[in-house]
Amino acid sequence: MTDIAIGIIGGSGLYQMDDLENRQEHQLDTPFGPPSDVLVSGTLQGVPVVFLARHGRHHHLLPSELPFRANIHAFKQLGVQYLISASAVGSLTEAIKPLDMVVPDQFIDRTQHRIASFFGEGIVAHIGFADPVCPQLAALIADSASHLSFEGVDVHHGGTYICMEGPAFSTRAESHLYRSWGASVIGMTNLTEAKLAREAEIAYATLALVTDYDCWHPDHDSVTVEMVVNNLHLNAHNAQQVIRETVRRLHNAPFVSEAHSALKFAVLTPWNTVSQKTKDTLELLLRPYLSPDS
Repeated sequence: MTDIAIGIIGGSGLYQMDDLENRQEHQLDTPFGPPSDVLVSGTLQGVPVVFLARHGRHHHLLPSELPFRANIHAFKQLGVQYLISASAVGSLTEAIKPLDMVVPDQFIDRTQHRIASFFGEGIVAHIGFADPVCPQLAALIADSASHLSFEGVDVHHGGTYICMEGPAFSTRAESHLYRSWGASVIGMTNLTEAKLAREAEIAYATLALVTDYDCWHPDHDSVTVEMVVNNLHLNAHNAQQVIRETVRRLHNAPFVSEAHSALKFAVLTPWNTVSQKTKDTLELLLRPYLSPDS
């Protein structure tokens, strides 16, 4: 099949793109096992895209159970160059209210039990990650969201996303700690994706959708599960509109991201010293840098 340049990851509440036409499911195998679910390709307003429900279409995977490497590798197999990740988050500041949208430009890693690299097993690579999202793609998402002018929804371009392990939410003491660090939102998935997308040379950015204030807020106890679930549905509706607008703009004006050459000088291990098994595992990622006789 023809390569699909634009990928979409749907988080909690966003399990499909309602306007996706010409749908085709792809049950892909990867060296890291199966992805979270089938990837669904199709067109949004005539633009080819491919969608994956991060937690599975029936939301059966905990954040710590997500096959992050398989998910990103599957997008790479389909030729994805730009990856838009929608994610439910809690707010860590009064200025970011439920239903707001945040396009973060930084992450802090509080995960504990995840493999966040394709490398190892006899090969070492160190990617640059000072700016963990693609600034051009992030700006495109933020501009698209602002252009749509959702009533009562503010769009925040920039901010720090705390990525915690989960599945339990923060303690109140942790929530106050993260606020003291100046963090903006908290979630459980996006940093791991961002690291792997960078290693896969895919431009990546997050559309963070606020469902509620984290437990630091004095009125947190007044927030019910029903309210949070309702916000998830509202966020999913708004997110689909933002993604459609971003896809349209990206299709009309594609760009070269620094992420697209992230591995150019990252690998330190001579290829001829790497085992055949590891070579087979990483060939898709390193193909642009291998000589014909490698």
